[in-house]
Amino acid sequence: MQIGISLTLPAQNLHVYQARRASFKCQKSPLNPLTKPHPCSQKPCSSASSTELTRQHLSNLDKLLQKTNQADPEQVIKAPSNGSIETKGKGLLEGLNLSRIWPEMKAAEEMSPRHLNRLQRLLSKTMEYSPRNNLGSRWREYHGCNDWSGLLDPLDENLRREVVRYGEFVQAAYHGFHSNPAMSTDEAPLPRHVALPDRSYKVTKSLYATSSVALPEWVDDVAPNLGWMTQRSSWIGFVAVCDDKREIQRMGRRDIVIALRGTATCLEWAENFRAQLVQIPESHDPTQKVECGFLSLHKTAGAHVPSLAESVVEEVQRLIEVYQGETLSITITGHSLGAALSLLVADELSSCAPQVPPIAVFSFGGPRVGNKGFVDRLNEKNVKVLRIVNNQDVITRVPGVFIGEGSQQQQRNEGFSRVFNMLDNNNPWAYSHVGTELRVDTKMSPYLKPNADVACCHDLEAYLHLVDGFLSSNCPFRANAKRSLARLVHDQRSNVKRLYTHKALSLNLERDGLSFPMPSCLPSPSG
Repeated sequence: MQIGISLTLPAQNLHVYQARRASFKCQKSPLNPLTKPHPCSQKPCSSASSTELTRQHLSNLDKLLQKTNQADPEQVIKAPSNGSIETKGKGLLEGLNLSRIWPEMKAAEEMSPRHLNRLQRLLSKTMEYSPRNNLGSRWREYHGCNDWSGLLDPLDENLRREVVRYGEFVQAAYHGFHSNPAMSTDEAPLPRHVALPDRSYKVTKSLYATSSVALPEWVDDVAPNLGWMTQRSSWIGFVAVCDDKREIQRMGRRDIVIALRGTATCLEWAENFRAQLVQIPESHDPTQKVECGFLSLHKTAGAHVPSLAESVVEEVQRLIEVYQGETLSITITGHSLGAALSLLVADELSSCAPQVPPIAVFSFGGPRVGNKGFVDRLNEKNVKVLRIVNNQDVITRVPGVFIGEGSQQQQRNEGFSRVFNMLDNNNPWAYSHVGTELRVDTKMSPYLKPNADVACCHDLEAYLHLVDGFLSSNCPFRANAKRSLARLVHDQRSNVKRLYTHKALSLNLERDGLSFPMPSCLPSPSG
């Protein structure tokens, strides 16, 4: 028995359904090769024509899939945003998952500030503060007694803060020099005020370095008044000591800091280029050599000031006597030329008293200073050195022909060992780096351009920015870095990504004429 439609539909709606059924026709498929739609009531096609149509359908489907896979990314971006429910509310770029197409974008996108208030904080002059952790029981470890083993990768939060803190002392040395670079050649210098970044320290001694570049004798005979071109003394840093009881308790000892700035005068540049290795005067080992220009700056006395070596030794001996019986440490920090001189100062202080406090050097962007014999000399004296190196900083790869450096990896047998030792000891250009390395990378910063110039890669503020952001070799820049970008944008505007320079302009930072007063206490870069 045939069942009518009226048995399944209400009688009152039957006429509507029949009317719609009468006007219904088959819909045209985008894959159908036929140009005209056929009514559903049409008789079925023969088997031959059906096979032909199936082949045509498959051919059209294959073409459609190839076209979809080769779609232009720009066309995809221009597609309407009213897509599926799963991507609703997401940004267009976020939905495209560009990190899979461009791996470098993933880290930059994840680490970039996503909210205006965070970007405004990073670009403002306001520092973010947090309590300093107590280092009392582990201060020797953070001071390098174990060569910072286990603290560098990932970078320990307390060590990060200490490294940035000592870098701020070097910035104070730069600020102290540039605020008054002139120095009289006729009289002794007056006491100089230094705005320290930490009120728990006080400056006890100003330090001077004298450049001395000899001219040929015939020049002295022709123009005897050119002494100002051959010798000049300049303020180069300071000695400071922690004088706050609470800070001494937090650090676990009373810390003596020696901070040295980098190259700032023409004669200092001339000294930098005197790259021949010479024997250390106090050494009885002829194989222990350092760069001629650095040694000259360290040992030469001026007309009205003692040499850097004499000043440092005298002041540290005095402080050791004043605070006799207390737990002391000596921390020497410097950038560029100051990093090189820090090693010579550390060598000098290591034998200045019968019981010298532990000595550690935190150097930023330092060049090579001496040969392998000098490295062995510092190791024998138990001087600990942490070198902060930017992978793009060319200054850290000069001076000299670097035969000695890395020779341990190349010494495959005893014969090679003897050859490299001979080159180290006899080649006047064989330089080696000292100490433990903390390597950062400009390209890992989400704020700096990957092709930043040489000046930016060597800049001290850029170094502190990279150290503050460094987390580990697997995650080079942490998302919660706290150091302000204001000084970086101001000093390295052409090397900062356009997004952040535009935001700085919108926040009126440039119009305000940024000045950077030294904060009363340091911002904590710890997460």
